[in-house]
Amino acid sequence: MAASRPRPLAASDANQVWAYDFVYDACANGQQLKCLTVIDEYTRECLAIDVSGSIRSARVIELLSRLVSTHGAPRYLRSDNGPEFVSTAVLRWLTKASIGTAHIDPGKPWQNGSNESFNGKFRDECLSMQWFKNRVDAKILIENFRREYNEIRPHSNLGQLTPIQFKQTLSTTSPKAASPK
Repeated sequence: MAASRPRPLAASDANQVWAYDFVYDACANGQQLKCLTVIDEYTRECLAIDVSGSIRSARVIELLSRLVSTHGAPRYLRSDNGPEFVSTAVLRWLTKASIGTAHIDPGKPWQNGSNESFNGKFRDECLSMQWFKNRVDAKILIENFRREYNEIRPHSNLGQLTPIQFKQTLSTTSPKAASPK
């Protein structure tokens, strides 16, 4: 039996572990959609959903660079072993940024449970509910979903706070008082 790769424990603070993955869909005009979702595992905040027809490693690095500029660098980045996540360029950038990798074992998406849960909600509540005319339409409607998810919709595992509200409590309460359920 092959040994599992070491994985960091569940996130115990904001910006400790981000998770990212892809979700695919299509527009009414036949254009393919590839959506890169990035979440903070602790706060449940969806940091970004990048929407395009193709997302290669250079675009992944560009998005992560922008997120690190805005939020600071996470300690770990959890992902599967997709080519965009294990490319030499991405791994080199992560090393330069002092971000550890937490690749899940092949065929075990539950090891990336926070992101898989978000992606399920994203599919059920946005992608399956919308008929995007084209990629521009998709980008607008998907960004509206992301903002609603973060700023309006309460989450039961965050004590009925939105991810943004929960994140704000972290600076005003002790870690144990702000711990998600």
